[in-house]
Amino acid sequence: MTVVFFLGSGIFAGCVSQTGNGLLPQGNGGNDPGRRPAQNDGPVREQMDIKRMLSGIDTDNDGLDDLEDIVAGGRAEVERGPGYASAYYSGGYPPDDEGVCTDVIWRAFRDTGYNLKEMVDEDIQKNIRAYPRVEGRPDPNIDFRRVPNLVSFFERYAQSLTTEIRPYDRENLIQWQGGDIVVYGPPLWHIGIISDARREDGIPLLIHNGGPCPRENDMLLGWPSPIKYHFRFPGSKN
Repeated sequence: MTVVFFLGSGIFAGCVSQTGNGLLPQGNGGNDPGRRPAQNDGPVREQMDIKRMLSGIDTDNDGLDDLEDIVAGGRAEVERGPGYASAYYSGGYPPDDEGVCTDVIWRAFRDTGYNLKEMVDEDIQKNIRAYPRVEGRPDPNIDFRRVPNLVSFFERYAQSLTTEIRPYDRENLIQWQGGDIVVYGPPLWHIGIISDARREDGIPLLIHNGGPCPRENDMLLGWPSPIKYHFRFPGSKN
């Protein structure tokens, strides 16, 4: 039986609208879903061609590299369209029609062949001091769905990459690959998956759930908190 305690974010009834998500204004409006940011006047540049990098690993043996699988798993969450719900669930897992930003991550990892909850719970038991958010009291019902705990896990088991991102800079942008994990810090902690789709200037789109439902949109540089971490799991090779 699932027991739900609401933590203050409320539940939206499905994912019907792409507007009115209750977030802070997104710049000049150019980051609205389905639209690219407004461009400054000047010469039109060609679409950047950024080399795709993969991990060389196919954990679930489905013919897709793990980084490709993570992107596909994130897009599957967008297709499911669960309503944003911040709650505590007995057993840990929310129902399929509910979720928050961290649920995009473990569901995408599940589709890739990883049990992220199991991995996080096990590592907390073995290395509890590495997880300050746990405060010495592990709770498998929620630990794997807290952004700071995922940061602690990825700092230990993923490749840490640059947090700087520069439009039209190929050397910089090649470090941002589809399937990477990005984490935003205070004042509004958030986590999402880097898409393999990019804007004209090479900036990737973001797969994430900031309410009212998961989306793949142009928000990598539009979230109202700065990028604090950038991870690649399980790593990559050229």
